[in-house]
Amino acid sequence: MWGRGGERRAPRVASPSAGMGEFKVHRVRFFNYVPSGIRCVAYNNQSNRLAVSRTDGTVEIYNLSANYFQEKFFPGHESRATEALCWANGQRLFSAGLNGEIIEYDLQALNIKYAMDAFGGPIWSMAASPNGSQLLVSKQLLVGCEDGSVKLFQITPDKIQFERNFDRQKSRILSLSWHPAGTHIAAGSIDYISVFDVKSGSAIHKMLVDRQYMGVSKRKCIIWGVAFLSDGTVISVDSAGKVQFWDSATGTLVKNHLIANADVQSIAISDQEDSFVVGTAEGTVFHFQLVSVTSNSSEKRWVRTKPFQHHTHDVRAVAHSPIALISGGTDTHLVIRPLMEKVEVKNYDAALRKITFPHRRLVSCAKKKQLLLFQFAHHLELWRLGSTVATGKNGDTLPLSKNADHLLHLKTKGPENIICSCISPCGSWIAYSTASRFFLYRLNYDHDNINLQRVSKMPAFLRSALQILFSEDSAKLFVASNQGSLHVIRLLEGSFKHLHTFQPQSGTVESMCLLAVSPDGNWLAASGTSAGVHVYNVKQLKLHCTVPAYNFPVTALAIAPNTNNLVIAHSDQQVFEYSIPDKQYTQWSRTIQKQGFHHLWLQRDTPITHISFHPKRPMHILLHDAYMFCIIDKSLPLPNDKTLLYNPLPPTNESDIIRRRTAHAFKISKKYKPLLFMDLLDERTLVAVERPLDDIIAQLPPPIKKKKFGT
Repeated sequence: MWGRGGERRAPRVASPSAGMGEFKVHRVRFFNYVPSGIRCVAYNNQSNRLAVSRTDGTVEIYNLSANYFQEKFFPGHESRATEALCWANGQRLFSAGLNGEIIEYDLQALNIKYAMDAFGGPIWSMAASPNGSQLLVSKQLLVGCEDGSVKLFQITPDKIQFERNFDRQKSRILSLSWHPAGTHIAAGSIDYISVFDVKSGSAIHKMLVDRQYMGVSKRKCIIWGVAFLSDGTVISVDSAGKVQFWDSATGTLVKNHLIANADVQSIAISDQEDSFVVGTAEGTVFHFQLVSVTSNSSEKRWVRTKPFQHHTHDVRAVAHSPIALISGGTDTHLVIRPLMEKVEVKNYDAALRKITFPHRRLVSCAKKKQLLLFQFAHHLELWRLGSTVATGKNGDTLPLSKNADHLLHLKTKGPENIICSCISPCGSWIAYSTASRFFLYRLNYDHDNINLQRVSKMPAFLRSALQILFSEDSAKLFVASNQGSLHVIRLLEGSFKHLHTFQPQSGTVESMCLLAVSPDGNWLAASGTSAGVHVYNVKQLKLHCTVPAYNFPVTALAIAPNTNNLVIAHSDQQVFEYSIPDKQYTQWSRTIQKQGFHHLWLQRDTPITHISFHPKRPMHILLHDAYMFCIIDKSLPLPNDKTLLYNPLPPTNESDIIRRRTAHAFKISKKYKPLLFMDLLDERTLVAVERPLDDIIAQLPPPIKKKKFGT
């Protein structure tokens, strides 16, 4: 549909000789989804993972070794505005914010381990003691508070414990950085930077920052970020557009760079201390490198080498991995800019990444009633697709005889974000989950009116569900909990019955993030946060088999009708087909693994988020990522690297048809993008839910206007 309107016949995605025909496509652009802005990023060098916090309190974990896949997330909360995020003690993740609490996350169960009040008012900054510090008996955590206090916490095996306060300062502590040896701390405030001795907790220097901004004295200068280097240099970034270098031993300014006409809001330094990155309120990211003054000189100095303009709005957070500069901000994009001199193999690590949408589905579909359920942070929307009686030739946009209807706006109660949601295939049930509650509704349709009946007394063990799925006949509900168990619920008219719980394997607490049920309702596949996939027999209520583990996380899975073949997509763009009855990979899957996927297929930078099947064509697998829709025809030969992978044009003449008869199995369309959801409604009709980036930018606050010369 165009806007709320039209319907469009898609170009053929395969030749008639392949038996594909053409689809009528509902082109939906009324899912008014706007991601929350990025507030903090924290890079973990040990695990090569990136934690990202957003303005709505959501925290996401990206596995940079797994093709930058968003493998975990913690749902947001209205009272948790995260201002600081850091890794400590290897794999432990902490955040703090304006509600004054320090939070630790459970990365296995995917929930909050605990929240502790720091008793210093809103928390603006946080830093964990460095890995290389020899002076510390155990790990420590610092927080900077609204009341000017810097508080030191001891990190114990299962919690954190308050140890002591440092000398209180006159204004809020907006940024913190440890000296790599763990002996001193730099704290950025308003108009000055303090240097503390860790042993005594005393401030040994107070370095005043010049308020001058483009020759005009401002009322105050906010120190948004500090970085402490091994040689005692402190680098600061501030609201006057400056990057400054200070000598912490003498408390004096060494060098000053004016780089922006607006705030410089963030800084991150490489582990080798030979490079750092800063982000500005103008959307520019600057890279500084330590270079030799002359070719044979041992003397080095900091030089601003490259500005990058990949953002339209404030760059609130930056990180520095060994091979890339990472940035995020108000425009909601997470940008990963590779340092080409650091990338050894010129594979997908060498490409610029811009991650905008979550790597999970926010749309579910009731095919029989042609309904779409859209998931937002605090509400759900139910829409009925429009229809047309018009006909046309391939590629025509058809006018709607009946517009799409917005049937339901279901608002959640309380401050918690929705984790997941689903509508049943028959359209009569809607289920969704938050961190503390599970909701199930029965829908009754009376022409254009909907009667919504909430099912009461839902059991507490269903809360914090990570994935919800209905069986094809809408008689069963499958719920994946964050504790690793899978619950099977039978749905009755307006009520339910708990049938069974599949417990996690061998005592692990691994969260199940993805579910797939076979169309006949006999098999349930579940994938966890590691690479394993378990298959359960729903009739006998027992584990049937476990698919051999693979190194990369699962991004989508589905079970084919009739054959009960399980198709699994991984974050490295590999696709496997596994026979559930035979408990082994199919011959087609073995063939494609032996030959290998086309190099262009493997270089795609967004994960496959949905897999489905054609009801009348058992050889076809339908799947999509954010920028392409693909039909894999298993009856055709596989493409090799010399073959043209993307060939969206339909055949134009007979010789072209003959040439295409020898075409390969991958029929790809890049017409619909960015694609949040695509599926078959029936054998001749597709629905595509798009979210153009321009529509998102139009709903963001206006960026800083730059004055252009001569205007």
